Amino acid sequence: MYDLIIIGAGPAGITASVYAARKKMDFLVVTGDIGGQTAWSGDIENYTGYQFITGPDLVHKFEEHMRSYDTSVKEGEEVMEVVKAGGAILVKTSKAEYQARSVIIASGKRSKELGVPGEKEYKNKGISYCATCDGPLFSAKNVAIIGGGNSALDAALQLIKIAKYVYIVNNTPELGGEALMRQKVEGAQNLEIFNNSSILAVLGEKMVNAIKINHAGNEKMLSVEGVFVEIGLIPNSDFVKGVEKNARGEIKVNSRNETNIQGIFAAGDVTDVPEKQIIIAAGEGSKACLSAFRYVAQH
Repeated sequence: MYDLIIIGAGPAGITASVYAARKKMDFLVVTGDIGGQTAWSGDIENYTGYQFITGPDLVHKFEEHMRSYDTSVKEGEEVMEVVKAGGAILVKTSKAEYQARSVIIASGKRSKELGVPGEKEYKNKGISYCATCDGPLFSAKNVAIIGGGNSALDAALQLIKIAKYVYIVNNTPELGGEALMRQKVEGAQNLEIFNNSSILAVLGEKMVNAIKINHAGNEKMLSVEGVFVEIGLIPNSDFVKGVEKNARGEIKVNSRNETNIQGIFAAGDVTDVPEKQIIIAAGEGSKACLSAFRYVAQH
């Protein structure tokens, strides 16, 4: 019986683990991977203390800090169910079952899929959901980015340095995201933006070789070897039953990161807290742990 189980090891989960270690709690971290979405990020210029750092480098710093406390981490375990039974909370994973007095859900979000013909056939054969992970594979090739928000802009800023030519297919009248990022993207020489556009199909033989788009009412073919999907994220909250969620599937929390179930807390992008930023997730993780510590001490 642990005092606390932290589900997820992105900025929220890792920060929660540092606070739990410093509070001398008996705790466990269960996660599919280390870093979450931060590991997919390219250049980060808005995390306090670092004028510039890459996503993978920041994840390395996070993990180094977490493991400096000899934290017990079950990596590569998918959480299947979280359920409260009496005074204990059961966490069932793909490999084992654990019990705790409190739980922090910091499981983040995952990429939305396009839902168009060819997507399933060409996953990992030209279709990618992570520019940081897969961008180098498309050196000197033509690629398309589907999306128009911050994640799409981040992918574009990485890919214009690697790819031969970059297309952005955006379904709104103009790009969104941060003004500074947008300015850098729009100034790139090897990039073309298709606003008011949507992707209709991904085409290829053994690998992707083109996409079909609807551009302002007209069908158009773009010759590309890579397609980067950046159309938004879905919260990883399906495994926890009984907690209140909003229409987007985000877990509802109050200012103390409490859910509607006593002993179950949530933090980071999986919650309904506005603005999905690394620094916000980290702060929410610390708050959630302090609330969990107080709960365990009182109960």
